[in-house]
Amino acid sequence: MEQHQNEATTASLAEKVTPAVKKTLLLILHCILLSAGNSFGPVITRLYFLHGGHRIWLRGFVETVGWPFTLIILIVLYYHRRIAGRNNGNNHPTKFIYIRRRLFIAAAVIGFLTGLANYCYSFGFSHLPLSIYAVINATRLIFMAIFAFILVKHKFTPYSINAVVLLTVGSLLMALHASGDRPEGERKREYILGFCMTVAAAALYGFVSPLMELSFNKAKQEITYTLVMEVQMVMCLFATVFCMVGMIFNNDFKVISREAKDFGLGKTNYYVILFVSIILWQCFFVGSMGVIYYGSSFLLGVIATIQIPVMEIFAVTLFKEKFQSIKGVALVLSLWGFVSFFYGEYKYTKMKKGNTQSTLEVV
Repeated sequence: MEQHQNEATTASLAEKVTPAVKKTLLLILHCILLSAGNSFGPVITRLYFLHGGHRIWLRGFVETVGWPFTLIILIVLYYHRRIAGRNNGNNHPTKFIYIRRRLFIAAAVIGFLTGLANYCYSFGFSHLPLSIYAVINATRLIFMAIFAFILVKHKFTPYSINAVVLLTVGSLLMALHASGDRPEGERKREYILGFCMTVAAAALYGFVSPLMELSFNKAKQEITYTLVMEVQMVMCLFATVFCMVGMIFNNDFKVISREAKDFGLGKTNYYVILFVSIILWQCFFVGSMGVIYYGSSFLLGVIATIQIPVMEIFAVTLFKEKFQSIKGVALVLSLWGFVSFFYGEYKYTKMKKGNTQSTLEVV
């Protein structure tokens, strides 16, 4: 009797959680994962380089080597589908893998590009202060807008053109001021190269996002959360392979133990930093894909915008970086550019929906 009452209570609770509520809760969860990875991931990476870490390929490898955590998510989703199928009277075998060859190949190519971008970012991190990295990273929006126009025919608006101009001016200000903010002992040539590599990484990530959208559009299969997670796992797997090959040629595996022994914060903290980095960057990738699926790329950009001043605060408080007026101007221009871009996107989406509604009414 008591057992039946418990089952009835559980069933009534499940009925109260509507699909809309579930979607909202999952969106909030992925926003938290994205914010954690995007805020603390760069901080931990910079911490590694500041205290004696030198392995660029290793840092790129760490950013995606946590891909097996996604496999855990996929296993949980599989059993959830299986139980739901049984409860609905479905006796057909539950599929575990949904990704098809076309999308798998696209995810693999995007994975290699992500691995290259991770290497470029790691190189930039090794030579740039966190505050400068945060502002340069904002230029990703410029490249995203350009490649979205080329690949998925995304239209430019006056707001997006304004955003591109503002972000370009902000980056040029940082470039002109770059030599004045060079860390002690850092050679000018390496510092400028780090600046250029960070811009290159922003360009690669700006290319990857529209390419992923194009891949989903051409996939010729239903896009579900499970499929999105499978694509994310494949992408991270191939990015990891790309950086692992670089580590082999650079002999990184042979010197990790020696680097850990000489690390400024101690051997134990060296491995703790690497492990925490793996978790944080995987939170970033899972959170990004989840926010796009349950929300939109618009929301993803808004959250990324919030992280820029957060990273600036971390740079000043944790790493004692100077926050000169030129950085403040560049930061304001970057945030202004983001607001302009996303307001334009909001108006464009609203207008598009209005046109679609008018067409439906005519039909």
